[in-house]
Amino acid sequence: MSAIPKSPGSFGYQFREEQLLRLALTHPSVAHESGTAMAHNQRLEFLGDAVLGLVLTQKLYEEFPAFDEGALTKARAKLVNRHSLAGRARSLRLGDHLILSRGEETSGGRDRSSALADAYEALLGAIFLDGGFDAARAFILGEFAGAFHELTSRPLIENPKGELQELLQSRSPKAPEYQTVQISGSDHEPLFECAVFHGGAELAKGQGKNKKAAESAAALSALEALKS
Repeated sequence: MSAIPKSPGSFGYQFREEQLLRLALTHPSVAHESGTAMAHNQRLEFLGDAVLGLVLTQKLYEEFPAFDEGALTKARAKLVNRHSLAGRARSLRLGDHLILSRGEETSGGRDRSSALADAYEALLGAIFLDGGFDAARAFILGEFAGAFHELTSRPLIENPKGELQELLQSRSPKAPEYQTVQISGSDHEPLFECAVFHGGAELAKGQGKNKKAAESAAALSALEALKS
């Protein structure tokens, strides 16, 4: 087991009820090992997940008015996936303070991504109970400020050609067509330029180191133009 930090504010929030912080850091393995109904952080994790989702959803809605529902959903998923939350827990050194069973400790639970992500969400739930929604919102927005700056429409679209075809075929049965406009550069480093057409009209152009990359870039530019 590990004690809570000497300064509860070391996580960026000063708890009035330190017991809430202790509960947020208590892994379920403690109760399982003791065989008792000892409280642990799963309920706080459930609460923190909901608070986190609401805060980020509102912020995304306000910050990215050009994003449709699908793009907003992808952006939120990118922010709250387990890998992302575990990374935030590591930056706060939550693992150093997790209260674990002996078995969980010896099996590497202190650095297990699932345990860290759960503890991070539990911490958010604890802040919400201790300080209210405004305190939790301020903490979350501070934590995710850098991530919001990194979000653009481009990294959210993993398959631009597929998404463009889906968008266009929701309006017309015709599929988009791609043409290579030119190939420049050297033999070792060629640069392809492709254009995408729909119904005979050019939608956009894109460049890339090969034909596939240039077509994807053209599709991405077309999507951004159509959604703007």
